[in-house]
Amino acid sequence: MKLVLTGVTGAAGIQIFRQAVSDAAITKITVLSRRVLPSWMDIPKNDKTEVIILNDFLNYPSDLPARLVGHDACVWALGKSSVGLSDDEYTRITYDYTMHFVNSLQEAGMKDKTGEPFRFVFISGEGADPSGKSNIKFAKIKGMTEKALFDLPPSSNIKASVMRPAYLFPSKDHPSDRENIRSSTTRVIDCLMTPIMKTILPSMYTPIEDLGLFAVEAAKGRWSNENLFPNSKMRELIKASRTPENRQ
Repeated sequence: MKLVLTGVTGAAGIQIFRQAVSDAAITKITVLSRRVLPSWMDIPKNDKTEVIILNDFLNYPSDLPARLVGHDACVWALGKSSVGLSDDEYTRITYDYTMHFVNSLQEAGMKDKTGEPFRFVFISGEGADPSGKSNIKFAKIKGMTEKALFDLPPSSNIKASVMRPAYLFPSKDHPSDRENIRSSTTRVIDCLMTPIMKTILPSMYTPIEDLGLFAVEAAKGRWSNENLFPNSKMRELIKASRTPENRQ
């Protein structure tokens, strides 16, 4: 299986990347990145990853879409906090980048590809509102992106699914993640919030290892009869998948 990944230097994306590298069913990983992957990233050495540097996620090299059509799935974890961004800036990063990727695949021939549809897993977040009624920037624009993905017709040959994780922390097993992804202030907040979230508000907490596993399994086609996975649903399915009778 060939997989496209974005956002691999973020808290969610780096864990998804690790999970994909460790999954024997995934034979090729194509990472789309705005920069060279930093040396602090603690990723197992492997020979199945190719990194493509994109200066502009709205202007691909002419040959890239056709190369991506040969893949089976994508986990889109590219994103940024809405804090401090204008509506236009957040829309460009969240909606425009995502839909440009999807539309580029269709124009390059994805809609004519035979076999299983291309699986597109979008990392959204709890609180996203596809109804368009929310006045909260994050909820409105994430929701708008979700709706556009769900509105893709079957003829597009792209099957979208949406994950809505809640609060998450970079992996404690990889200290370099926390040191480089979180500021010193947010690291302190993480340390204070982790026990509270785990014990008092578990519904608003997403274990980062669960997120990585769920995203890769969804990209492989597991749970394909559903397309929207709020945090509670993800955690329920992951827990069930770890029982002996459901392990794959």
